Amino acid sequence: MHDLKRDFLRYLAQTSDSPIGLEIERAEGSWLYCSGGQRYLDFISGIGVSNLGHGNPEVLGAIERQAKRHLHAMVYGEYVQRAQVELAARLAGVLPPSLNRIYLTNSGAEAIEGAMKVARKHTGRAGFVAFDGCYHGDTTGAMALGGNPVFRSPFGTLIGPVRHLPYGEAGELRRIDDSIAAVVVEPIQAEGGVRIPSLDFMGGLRRRCDEVGATLVFDEVLTGFGRTGRLFGFEHFGVVPDLIVLAKALGGGLPLGAFCGSDQRIGTLAHDPPLGHITTFGGHPLSCAAGLAALNVTLREKLWERAALQGAKLIASLRDLVAEQMVAVRGMGLLIGIEFRAPALAQAFVARTIERGVIINWTLNAERVVRLAPPLTIGDEELEFALHAMGEALRELR
Repeated sequence: MHDLKRDFLRYLAQTSDSPIGLEIERAEGSWLYCSGGQRYLDFISGIGVSNLGHGNPEVLGAIERQAKRHLHAMVYGEYVQRAQVELAARLAGVLPPSLNRIYLTNSGAEAIEGAMKVARKHTGRAGFVAFDGCYHGDTTGAMALGGNPVFRSPFGTLIGPVRHLPYGEAGELRRIDDSIAAVVVEPIQAEGGVRIPSLDFMGGLRRRCDEVGATLVFDEVLTGFGRTGRLFGFEHFGVVPDLIVLAKALGGGLPLGAFCGSDQRIGTLAHDPPLGHITTFGGHPLSCAAGLAALNVTLREKLWERAALQGAKLIASLRDLVAEQMVAVRGMGLLIGIEFRAPALAQAFVARTIERGVIINWTLNAERVVRLAPPLTIGDEELEFALHAMGEALRELR
């Protein structure tokens, strides 16, 4: 019998010096079950992937049926594969008409890279604009956009030029000029501390991109598919981007990403030269089958409405827990941030909440903010369990 924890630390490349280290045996609904018999409420949905919770029977059934048909058959874009076509058509049907051409990828970071290529080829420009506090992935192009220099600087010169502007400050948008191929923005910053911009900022961003001919790219990797109380985050602002990037919940628990736009824009990748952007495993049929099932459940059950309802309950209850260590509670739908007075308090709060059986986490680019993102299917009793655990953790910090 292998010592899994020992082999995990010995053989898997580590991402930090202090992984959570839970040995996951199985997962069901909103819960993770460990090999030692403990269970934990997954209050971050596997970092936004498991919007439907774990083990949704419709998703599992779709995976089983597709696995019996075929797995990988050919690189993306060469064969007509039912799972890919049906997902793309369903997704195009719920996006605005200007976003109805779908390019399927493996992940959000890969989709960001594809969107960057589209913007450069379509505009003939080189520059990008991103925002302080943003997070778009860890491949080199996506990292170059990232708003935290701590994560960029160890890797030397990255793709550019990239101009970083203050997130949410409409007066700074004049710095977007005709050298810019694309402006890449999150409708709500997650790793930046669950920051919510104003309608004026988003409207001004759309107008400025139109004025100078820059491509407006919305990164909805985390905010998509009901998380914020609307099916897509851009719906809160009355703004439609030129490209939208999706991933995480898109695959229903399997790896899947996409960038979507008009044929005029995305079609540039298919010629001069042809095969200007290709992927071996992007749009894997198993992931597409799972993604289609997950999207159908989300639409049929209007899970964005449930996210808005449960999120409002959770935010109100968290504000009732007001403690001297907390600065603010903010969020939209079931994407919620708790801001503390110091990073050490945020980290201690996370650790003590996990000890009480609820998985939460802090944010990469805002060390004082703890993020909550439970499944959109979360029940009232599970909310109460989490609130009790977080209340106890807060009391212990005093």
